[in-house]
Amino acid sequence: MKVGIVGLPNVGKSTLFNALTKSYAAEAANFPFCTIEPNVGIVNVNDYRLQELCKTVNGQKIVPATVEFVDIAGLVEGASKGEGLGNKFLSHIRQVDAILQVVRAFDDSNVHHVSGSVNPKRDIEIINTELIIADLETLERRIGDNAKKARSGDKEAVARTPIYEALKTHLEAGKLAITLDLNEEERVHIADLFLLTNKQFIYAVNVAEDKLLTSEADLRTVTGITEANIPVLPVSAKIEMEMLEFSEEDRVAFLADYGVTTNPMDTIISTCYHLLGLQYYFTAGEIEVHAWTIHQGWKAPQAAGVIHTDFEKKFIKADTVNWKDLVDCGGWANAREKGKVRMEGKEYIVQDGDVMLFKFGG
Repeated sequence: MKVGIVGLPNVGKSTLFNALTKSYAAEAANFPFCTIEPNVGIVNVNDYRLQELCKTVNGQKIVPATVEFVDIAGLVEGASKGEGLGNKFLSHIRQVDAILQVVRAFDDSNVHHVSGSVNPKRDIEIINTELIIADLETLERRIGDNAKKARSGDKEAVARTPIYEALKTHLEAGKLAITLDLNEEERVHIADLFLLTNKQFIYAVNVAEDKLLTSEADLRTVTGITEANIPVLPVSAKIEMEMLEFSEEDRVAFLADYGVTTNPMDTIISTCYHLLGLQYYFTAGEIEVHAWTIHQGWKAPQAAGVIHTDFEKKFIKADTVNWKDLVDCGGWANAREKGKVRMEGKEYIVQDGDVMLFKFGG
């Protein structure tokens, strides 16, 4: 899973990338296009349940779920026509699964703003407009091809026609494709367009240090993001860089001075993860406790296949227990004794937080 970090130049994208990856991999400087080639980092999805399970089963190590973040060059107005690093920028966005758009909402005369002033709504509109223009070009080419097929009696083309028209109207109104009200079957018809705005969006509002507790409602007012299914989260890239080399204990104490009790980076990471319809189950033994990423709704054999493809083919059953039951019982033996461990078959839909032990045939 890849999450692309985008935004105008000098809004804190590279700083946020460094904070997420706990590194200095991305150069952060006070001039446009500091980032040219994307920086890539693998980030752990921190989950307290892993620690609890590891203690319970005396595990030797923990293997968490991960997310890949890609720091993409800053976009400017006219990017869809090749301005700045436009074409390269757009090609990099096509390769990610979700878009984390960083929006500047802090005033600092020492940090240049490419548009000359701080205006989150305007900045979001610039970014989204460029993505939408690129999508409209893609869509219009497809509409032409589809019309020819529809005239020849192609049933799928006929079915796609009203969906394409609705999508075009939606995009022309300045709205992201992901916000168009389509059912699952209709979404399949536009999937192969690979639209930039048909990806999941998350907005990270880069605020001043004393604004980290800004409410979601206030952030939505500042940014103009009203769609409830698009998360809007506060971050302070400046604070995150100050904490880059802190221990976990020092980080907690430092954030507490600002009244912050939850790590903003962990919130961003887990939000991206779940927004893409992902979850994980655990395997827990003395060698390791491992979080395995799957899609929501997957059945037990598919989940087993994440460990090894043969496991899906040879799946027989899975001993399954909720992570909390396993912890409360103090381990597998007691959990079995108390009837907390269930035997699940091929049709079982795996739940987030399941701990599973798979059985296979020859």
